[in-house]
This record gives sequence, C-alpha cells and structure tokens, in this order.
Amino acid sequence: MTDGAVDTEIAGRSLWADARARLFRNRAATVALVLLVVIALLCVCAPLLASHAFDKVYFDRTSIPPDFARAHWFGTDANGRDLFARTLYGGRISLLVGLVATGVSLVIGVLYGAVAGFVGGRVDGAMMRFVDVLYSLPFLFFVILLMVYFGRSIMLIFVALGAVEWLTMARIVRGQTLTLKRREFVEAARATGVSNWNIIRRHILPNVLGPVTVYITLTIPHVILVESFISFLGLGVQEPMTSWGVLIADGAQQIERQPWALLFPATFLALTLFCFNFLGDGLRDALDPKER
Repeated sequence: MTDGAVDTEIAGRSLWADARARLFRNRAATVALVLLVVIALLCVCAPLLASHAFDKVYFDRTSIPPDFARAHWFGTDANGRDLFARTLYGGRISLLVGLVATGVSLVIGVLYGAVAGFVGGRVDGAMMRFVDVLYSLPFLFFVILLMVYFGRSIMLIFVALGAVEWLTMARIVRGQTLTLKRREFVEAARATGVSNWNIIRRHILPNVLGPVTVYITLTIPHVILVESFISFLGLGVQEPMTSWGVLIADGAQQIERQPWALLFPATFLALTLFCFNFLGDGLRDALDPKER
C-alpha cells in the first residue's frame, strides 16, 4: 500500500442481518407477516374498533346479517350479540393461547433438550425414553381430562397446552446440541474451565435459535388449532368470553340459517394459520439457504 493511502473499513453484515434480508425478499413470507401484524392489531385494538360490546345482548337483533346502518359489520349471533366485536375479542384469546402455550413449551423443550444432548450418555438415554413414553400418550385426551377434572379455566388451557407441546421442541434442540457440543468453540470453552451450565447458556442455546424460531412459527398455529378444537367440543373458553373455536362451534350449529356466523371467525382462523405456515417456510429458507 502506498504512503498516504487511507484504509477503508469494510462493514460486514451478521448472519441474522443476511437472514432478515432473505426473509423480506420472500414475498409470500412478507405478505404473511404483514397480515399477521394486521390481524394482531385488529384484535388488540378491538375496544377502539368495535361499536358494540362483545357481551352486549340485543334481544331485537338476533341472527341478523351484516347491517352497516347499525354498525353490525359481521351481523349478530343467535343471542343478538355483535359478531364483529366477538370475532376480534375471540382472536385475542386464540392468539394469546397460542403465544403463551408456545412460550411454555419453548422454555421446557429448549432447556430439556439442551441438557439431554449436552450431558449425553445414560442421562440422555433416560431423558429421551421419558419423552418417548409421553409421546405414546393421547395428549388431546389428556388435555380434555385436565379440563374436566380441574375445571375450565383460561390459565389451565395455557399450562395444559404448553405442557404437552414441548416434546418435539426438546427433540429438535437435543439433535442440534449433539452436533454443537463437538464443535471447536465448545471444546475450547471446556479447556478454559467454563462450567457446563455456562457452555449451554452462552454457546449452545444461542446457536439453536434458528431451528427453534422456525418451529415456533409452526407450534403457534398448531396450539391455536388445538384450542379451537377443544372449544368446539365445549371444553375451552367459557361465556361471556369467546375464542375463534367457540365462535366456529356456534356458527356450525346455525350454518343453514346464518352462514355469516361461521364464515367470519373461520376466515380469521384459516387466514392466521396460513400466514404462520407461510412465515415458517420463509424463516426456514432464510435461516438455512443451503436447502433452497
């Protein structure tokens, strides 16, 4: 280099920045993300958007189709309650169940899988045989039993669904941990005397975030669907609260007389499930471009 030349610093991008750029180049994933944000905002802002209370009963407006003159944008149900307000408030419950239950499964599954994969040996064998035993149980039936025995409560739905959704998460994290613990940076950490817990916390967990992030986008719609099925059976959210599953169950009973009662909540649920799946596919391609 000649005298007086100025060294220029080349700014690089992190792997997460590259993944974000690839994600936003995926049109389907980007549209799905935007739609999810819109749906979530509609549900969060339900008190501001709905002209009627979700539990307000209009005895003279039972089972009416969409009526823009009286601000019943989605019509009313068989009890005279505004379906627009109930659909948005139901989305609050369904999305909250999906997020909280997925969070519970994330904490349990990631820690369990990381410990099993890192420790290895007989401990790993015993822990994974326990997972295999739990896999053999009919978990939907198990959740229904919990609902019947302990009573139908929103908090119990959160805990019950999260407690049965962590098994696949644990297997994914264990598989990633088995590969990571043989890498050079983990061996170097061991050689310098870093404790096993700090190795797991500082080196293993950050490097499994990619597959875990993708699986989260697939777990949330699955949990929402399970909650909707439980509510469809009448074992989920109780009146006066509602969820998309409860609204679909009510609408299915009145489909011939008032199809709009089924159409609107079912559309919101289906659109949310599709968006999460498209987003999951986009994240998978963005975080692991070698598979494309």
